[in-house]
Amino acid sequence: QVQLVESGGGLVQPGGSLRLSCAASGRISSITATGWYRQAPGKERELVADITRGGATNYADSVKSRFIVSRDSANNRIFLQMNNLKPEDTAVYYCRADLLYYLDNGSPVVSASWGQGTQVTVSS
Repeated sequence: QVQLVESGGGLVQPGGSLRLSCAASGRISSITATGWYRQAPGKERELVADITRGGATNYADSVKSRFIVSRDSANNRIFLQMNNLKPEDTAVYYCRADLLYYLDNGSPVVSASWGQGTQVTVSS
């Protein structure tokens, strides 16, 4: 079984920082199409940031210059460093990745996977 497991959410005051981590577990060969999304109450899920295997990044306008997405390809992990957090950043944050693994017969499988979500609350 392959899956993404997130950690690092919590309660932080405005202006504070948090670092989210997402680890791919199982017999993973590699991860691609990695990104972080968030969903606030009553709103649709939105892209926060993504990063390619080559390291190219893309950010939502609302988080540019405050958030940094990174990846550790050797260990199949992605991270989201969140600085200068604002109350409007409050949401459940999800990591997403395409997970490449091989069946016992050698056939490759790409699984579009989501993490379980981690709550980030920014409040004084």
